Amino acid sequence: MFANFLIGLREGLEASLVVGILIAYLVKSNNRHLLPRAWMGVGIAVVISLAFGAALTFGPRGLTFEAQEAIGGTLSILAVGLITWMIFWMGKTARFLKRDLESKMDSALAAGTWSVTIMALLAVGREGLETTLFLWAGAQASGETWQPLVGALLGLAVAIVLGYAIYRGAVKLNLKTFFSWTGVFLVLVAAGVLAYGVHDLQESGVLPGLYNYAFDVSSTIAPTSWYATVLKGVFNFTPATTWLQAIVWTAYVVPVMYFFVRSAFFVRIPAKPQSAQPVATAA
Repeated sequence: MFANFLIGLREGLEASLVVGILIAYLVKSNNRHLLPRAWMGVGIAVVISLAFGAALTFGPRGLTFEAQEAIGGTLSILAVGLITWMIFWMGKTARFLKRDLESKMDSALAAGTWSVTIMALLAVGREGLETTLFLWAGAQASGETWQPLVGALLGLAVAIVLGYAIYRGAVKLNLKTFFSWTGVFLVLVAAGVLAYGVHDLQESGVLPGLYNYAFDVSSTIAPTSWYATVLKGVFNFTPATTWLQAIVWTAYVVPVMYFFVRSAFFVRIPAKPQSAQPVATAA
């Protein structure tokens, strides 16, 4: 549940910041009449994300067990790829998010009023689809239905409140620090989802080694115990892990964590020159 709360908080805050920046820029550039168009794009993005989640949840139910496991494993691996890209991208661009969005909004205003709707749809829709896919994969890995959903909704609620407070100037938040530290945790969460996706593919028969265990600590960490539930819910840890799962988990965590920590905490990104700032244009 905590992992899903953090995902909802991180992705929800990013979406809230995007919406806040777009809205604030329309107000600042005297384009208040385009606010309904921007909110229309946000609403469409939310509906598409919900529809995508419903398709993931109910779509495969009529298939065989093996087909369901194959689809679930493939989507879990896809979700890990998307979340990994998002972690690195946000870690590098958090400090430039406002400037980049304002530049894109200038281009949208120059192209026409409906371009504002399309821009809002694409900006928020990308976050929504990524979040939906990763939350679905996390729920599949944890084996729970309602707890991941509740955790994600709580995270989204906190993100919306926090995003509004930032928009109103009531809260100051170092976005680079926030996205860097949450990125470290999400690398571990993504590794658990990846290992579970591999297990799904093993159960479907796509990958071998279903019963070749690297370790089985079920006698020490009972699957029904509260601490096993916490480990599974947060890191998707299973007491019985196959060799292939262990190898994939390690092969993912070691390089991804190294490069992310290096880029997020030790590599200094030079600031963009002031001349690169866009000039606001009216519709």
